[in-house]
Amino acid sequence: MTTKSQALLNWVDARFPLTSNWKAHLSEYYAPKNFNFWYFFGSLALMVLVIQIVTGIFLTMHYKPDGTLNASGIPIAFASVEYIMREVPGGWLIRYMHSTGASAFFIVVYLHMFRGFLYGSYRKPRELIWVFGTLIFLCLMAEAFMGYLLPWGQMSYWGAQVIINLFSAIPVIGPDLSLVIRGDFVISDATLNRFFALHVIAVPLVLIGLVAAHIIALHEVGSNNPDGVEIKKKKDANGIPLDGIPFHPYYTVKDIVGVVVFLMFFTGVVFFWPEGGGYFLEYNNFIPADPLKTPPHIAPVWYFTPYYSVLRAVTYPLFGLDAKFWGVIAMGASVVVIAFLPWLDRSPAKSIRYRGPIFKSALAIFIVAFFILGYLGVLAPTPGRTLTAQICSVLYFGFFLLMPWYSKIDKCKPEPERVTFK
Repeated sequence: MTTKSQALLNWVDARFPLTSNWKAHLSEYYAPKNFNFWYFFGSLALMVLVIQIVTGIFLTMHYKPDGTLNASGIPIAFASVEYIMREVPGGWLIRYMHSTGASAFFIVVYLHMFRGFLYGSYRKPRELIWVFGTLIFLCLMAEAFMGYLLPWGQMSYWGAQVIINLFSAIPVIGPDLSLVIRGDFVISDATLNRFFALHVIAVPLVLIGLVAAHIIALHEVGSNNPDGVEIKKKKDANGIPLDGIPFHPYYTVKDIVGVVVFLMFFTGVVFFWPEGGGYFLEYNNFIPADPLKTPPHIAPVWYFTPYYSVLRAVTYPLFGLDAKFWGVIAMGASVVVIAFLPWLDRSPAKSIRYRGPIFKSALAIFIVAFFILGYLGVLAPTPGRTLTAQICSVLYFGFFLLMPWYSKIDKCKPEPERVTFK
């Protein structure tokens, strides 16, 4: 560095911990040297969050959260989306990046969570990291649901109608809670305005705060690795982990490779397949919202469908409360139970590399059940599909609730003292 740039850096450091933060979180943050491709998805999730924020800012410059009809009889909110697509220079690209980014966000987050399942990233001392991650996932679901209403198309309107009405099943407070969420007795302009405010301001602020807490907690205890070995336990005379390497430049460069590969697929979808076969952008959502015309089949976006299937799988009343209430409880529990993994898993081994056949079989069954639930959530319910969803829901919850038992009796291999390369 030149004398002037060094002087400027010293001036900044005297007033803001720039260099110390750079060292603590990048150049002198030692990560395990045996990371594999599964560790790309945390960085990719952060990148997609940036894409969503930047494209969202440009979309809000032209979008109008107004459910009233214009002179042509089309809702103003829907017309503003069409205006962005047809009249704003590059508006179609920004809108498609945002809509594709929503699905991409869930893809990379699901894969990021799956890596945690594989290598026990939720185990001690990373319990708080996992809880923060689960809260991020819940915020992401809320953000996606509120954003889903904003185009004010048929599926936006009726999807929100179905989901918000579920809250009315809660005893005593349900009807009033639904009224507070809607802001009116029906889905209306008030609903659109409050969802817009929450989607653009409130939830992103909470999401960014949780992401910061997630990263700070991670860098406090250190990253997990495919072997589940704690690299901080073995250090050299200088206090540097023997099995660690600086995150920058080694993993920043490696992550750039992952970003390039991801962007190749991402841009391919944006330019050639933005509707994703009706899964990323549903065809009914290209029709303006009409409160008097219900679509023949209402289903949420693909990333919500596993939990929607759990909701629909509950068909019997219990303890004097109707099935709708227990379905809402089951749907909420299917997400919240993920946060309790650190205390449910009693296995002596963290990584799947050293776990026994019971956990590996249970994880495989869980993944298959999750995919089946996701597929069934897209389809209209039938008796056969409902029965299948009930079986898969039992398998889904069984993976978590039986874990204290089967993880304890599973025959595991001894973990190595140092990281290995495979």
